Amino acid sequence: MSGVDGPTSDAAPGRAVTVAARPRLTTRRVAPAGWWWDALAIIAFVVLTLVLNAGHLVAFDLRVRDWCTAHDGLAPFAGVLNYLGQGGFFTVVCSLLAVYWVWRRHSVRPLLPVILAFVLSYVVLTVFKDVTNRAAPRSPVPHPELFGSGGVSYPSGHLANAFVWYGVLALLLAPWFTARWRWFIRIAPPVILTVTTIYLRYHWFSDTAAGILVGFVLWRVIARVPWDDVPLGSWLAGRGWDGPALFTHAR
Repeated sequence: MSGVDGPTSDAAPGRAVTVAARPRLTTRRVAPAGWWWDALAIIAFVVLTLVLNAGHLVAFDLRVRDWCTAHDGLAPFAGVLNYLGQGGFFTVVCSLLAVYWVWRRHSVRPLLPVILAFVLSYVVLTVFKDVTNRAAPRSPVPHPELFGSGGVSYPSGHLANAFVWYGVLALLLAPWFTARWRWFIRIAPPVILTVTTIYLRYHWFSDTAAGILVGFVLWRVIARVPWDDVPLGSWLAGRGWDGPALFTHAR
């Protein structure tokens, strides 16, 4: 019996035995780079929320709403464009596209960003909306511009969803679209929705600003995950369902 504790090996005496180490996981690069941008967005959201809770900026929200009410001639056109922010629809679209890649790549990895996007957006938006309890500009309740007036307007789910779901969509479309087109897919919808949600009085101006900040941070969390490298366990590995499938190494 050997007096040396530790794992045994069948290698010939004197021959070095090498054990393959699992690569260290590193977060993917996002643009603009650095965690400072995330911190600034979070601070800006907190400050905006506290300022609104104290009653400031409310007069500005009311002036914007009144201007949109008086100049609503383009409402039908804006209403069509506003469908770009329907989170439920794009959850289904991204899920179906992920299932397609699961089938093509024989890997469950394409489903992972869809699941995380749904969980993050649902939990974060639900908590914030329930806590602030702010009605929409169209609401007939007294003083809808105030927190606690009764509603789910703050922050704007349209804008947060736009950042999150169009980011996931661009990720899943990577084999078919160039980097420039993927950037356009991610940026154009939030820009359009910033205008339409305010103009249609679905959200206050400050709701929209808060939604942008929340969506910006949530998408950067999702984008940083090294999806093709995350360990998925021996069960999936043994059945060949954990291979790289999200094209993250080529980006």
